[in-house]
Amino acid sequence: MRELIQEKIKKGEYIRVKIIYSNATEVIKLEGDTEVNQNDLLVVSTRYGNDLARVLGAVRHFEDIEADEEKWLIVRKATEEDILRYEENKKREEKAFRICREKIDELGLEMKLVQAHYLLDEPKILFFFTAESRVDFRELVKVLVSEFKMRIELRQIGVRDEARVIGGVGVCGRALCCNSVTDKLVPVSIKMAKEQNLTLNSMKISGPCGRLLCCLAYEYDTYCVLKKGFPSVGANVRVGEELFKVSEINIVKDEIKIIHGDGRIIVASKNVMRFIDSRNEWILER
Repeated sequence: MRELIQEKIKKGEYIRVKIIYSNATEVIKLEGDTEVNQNDLLVVSTRYGNDLARVLGAVRHFEDIEADEEKWLIVRKATEEDILRYEENKKREEKAFRICREKIDELGLEMKLVQAHYLLDEPKILFFFTAESRVDFRELVKVLVSEFKMRIELRQIGVRDEARVIGGVGVCGRALCCNSVTDKLVPVSIKMAKEQNLTLNSMKISGPCGRLLCCLAYEYDTYCVLKKGFPSVGANVRVGEELFKVSEINIVKDEIKIIHGDGRIIVASKNVMRFIDSRNEWILER
């Protein structure tokens, strides 16, 4: 097995950690005397309570930290007892998940249970679910409190968050980006697919969650920059004394397809296309 690269992190640096149970990432400022290395396990304070997280590494560029990103605190480095408790909680979560799903069915609630999670340092269970609309789950909370005799918290999440928690395999054959690669779930739009000349077939550009693929955002900025050197689709291109129209551009191959009104097609390299400012038109140089 390949050894993981250990990165020494200095006091005062911001580090990014991945919360183990949800695969979400958070930012922490390293303070105090705690020595932290990449891949270390920590107990950190999250919005729901203390939980186990793995150190991904230092945030090298401060601008990478979003202004509204919450900055959590390190409670302690994870001990063997913490890890053992986490593993025991995972076994308890299976039973809690099954019971909660049964209660949802009994109450006839329109919601899909995604995950049950016991917090590390306090007697509280988090239940995450998805739903098409808002759900009145007050009766469900009463039933669950009576069943488990501890604090219960239900949280509605989106389908992209569900995919990140559960994981899976994408159309590329690799683990889902939201679960294994992406730090944050960034907005993805159909415009990104159009800019990359991808088919707009929803089955091909959507992930298992039913939303647009996260990877559409990866190369979008690069395509936008590279496209600046190409004529836009529909632009006129003069070839000698004749006018053609751009019907397709291929940034990867550096090619442009132009078509004449009579149906003739020319596929040419971008290198032989030139924009004449004085005439405000593109020409194909033979």
